[in-house]
Amino acid sequence: MKTQWHSLAFSGLILHEILDHPLEDETPQARLKQVGMMTIIYSMNQAHQKLTLSSIMEVTALTRTGVKETVDLLVKRGMLNETIVKNSMGRGTARKFEISEGLLEKLSSFNESRASV
Repeated sequence: MKTQWHSLAFSGLILHEILDHPLEDETPQARLKQVGMMTIIYSMNQAHQKLTLSSIMEVTALTRTGVKETVDLLVKRGMLNETIVKNSMGRGTARKFEISEGLLEKLSSFNESRASV
């Protein structure tokens, strides 16, 4: 039950963060894509899957460009952190993502306030 509440709280938080704080020149469609992408990324994170463009592409069946456009907006919002790491072959680079500490802190404070009610 705790996991379900945590997931529900995360969904509410990302809805609030994305829909209530649109970026300049951002379409409603782009915001909805971000909500969906954050939901998928959160699920992948909970399953301890790597958060790279390639792994997100595998889960979503989107093109690299489709994933990149949406993930870049989430990085711009500060919801995801990006680091450059060696790719799985060790020769090139890959973009690795993680849910930002700031977003996780907001989620944690929400859960703490719910627990005190």
